Amino acid sequence: MSALLRRIALPRTAGARAPVVFRLLSLLDLRRQRAHLARLDNHALRDIGLTRADAADEAARPVWDVPHNWRV
Repeated sequence: MSALLRRIALPRTAGARAPVVFRLLSLLDLRRQRAHLARLDNHALRDIGLTRADAADEAARPVWDVPHNWRV
């Protein structure tokens, strides 16, 4: 879970809306992470075992395109 999601405390009155809010925040966080991946230099990409093309492909994916194991 991202630092953003850990910092957010929803009021108890949020009730059934809470999962929707967290889902939206998760998607926004994913978009931020993919944008950051696209900005990494070649050395950093090599450190994590990715090529520039891998990073560009991942960054170009739509925010709703997530791995199956992320879906609940």
